[in-house]
Amino acid sequence: MNIVDRILTIVVTATITSIVWIVAGGTLIENATSESQRKNTRPAEVAPSPEATPTGDETAEEVAGLDTAMPTSPAQNASNRLLIPVKNIRASDLTDTFSDSRGEGVRLHEAIDIMAPVGTSVVAAAPGTVEKLFRSDAGGNTIYVRSNDGETIHYYAHLDEYAEGLKEGQRVRRGQRLGTVGSSGNASEEAPHLHFAVLQTTADAEWWEPANAVNPYPLLSGQQ
Repeated sequence: MNIVDRILTIVVTATITSIVWIVAGGTLIENATSESQRKNTRPAEVAPSPEATPTGDETAEEVAGLDTAMPTSPAQNASNRLLIPVKNIRASDLTDTFSDSRGEGVRLHEAIDIMAPVGTSVVAAAPGTVEKLFRSDAGGNTIYVRSNDGETIHYYAHLDEYAEGLKEGQRVRRGQRLGTVGSSGNASEEAPHLHFAVLQTTADAEWWEPANAVNPYPLLSGQQ
């Protein structure tokens, strides 16, 4: 075989190999983003809360950085409009439980527990849209309310019941009644409370996708 034949053989072989890799790679990408793959994705499971303490207990949804557009912190003016989401609770009544440990010290609480008697009204901390009413083993009766800009989700958990007529897709105003404080899920009946989390996300992310938790305490107590 002369030098020209050898060069021609190498070029043909390289071209065929490239075509095979391009076709195979395209198939893998298509399968990874298919509808069936998305349907198999579920929210992270939440570990049970520890035994009841004087400050209450609960564990937040697992949170992590999104793999889409980078989320940004809630706007300062939006933060200032956050209302304490439990009726008759003052800023001085709040306790910062955001950094409390959960799961035998392996994770942070990343939420605030607002203690109140069963049946106390839970109200919207800010305006938005009810994206999901969800019953979970850990959180019990929960509500996910997405902000008007789509980049923040307020998570309310352990509700005793939802407000009459509340439904997914409903627009809610700041201070609108969402339900009542309770002990649903893994909360202790001896320590009813609202588990309230602020989740920093992106407008194109689903309600169940990983998000970055923001400490609600300074936003509710007026320290920020």
